[in-house]
Amino acid sequence: MTQEFKELDVRPILRNGGEPFEAIMTAVGALQPGQGLKLFAPFKPQPLYRVMDAKGFDHDVVELDGGDFEVRFTPRLEEAVALSENAVSPELWAEPSVELDLSDLDPPEPMQRILAEAETLGAGEVIFAVLAREPVFLFPELTRRGHQWVGNFDRDGSAYRIMIRVGTGAVNA
Repeated sequence: MTQEFKELDVRPILRNGGEPFEAIMTAVGALQPGQGLKLFAPFKPQPLYRVMDAKGFDHDVVELDGGDFEVRFTPRLEEAVALSENAVSPELWAEPSVELDLSDLDPPEPMQRILAEAETLGAGEVIFAVLAREPVFLFPELTRRGHQWVGNFDRDGSAYRIMIRVGTGAVNA
């Protein structure tokens, strides 16, 4: 299958003294699943590489005649992501307030630590945790307490990553 790209030329924006970041993010937000972005710029937009990497894109750079650059942002094949039924727009959640590496703990300690940490945070704050295994018993407990979550295994399947957005309160069972 041939990779499909949406094209965005930010050279006119830059020539007019503008900042193209908003236009780039708007274009990225409008991409169809599996679609890439072909960006034309007068320089290598190196700070953008990290932003796009975090959004799941790899990049290739080609120098064009005249010194401009074509940067192709290609979506990576994503690992399957699980999410709670109540998870709303995880891509818009705040950066994690707390990061926990619980990968060397045995159950039920990771679940206990995550639930205790969630109790100390305000609504909307986010916890990022790395675990040695998928926390199947944690998922329903998070939902019952009104929290949202998304998670998946890393590329090699050796660790489970979960983000938890603290909710406004427990849902009575």
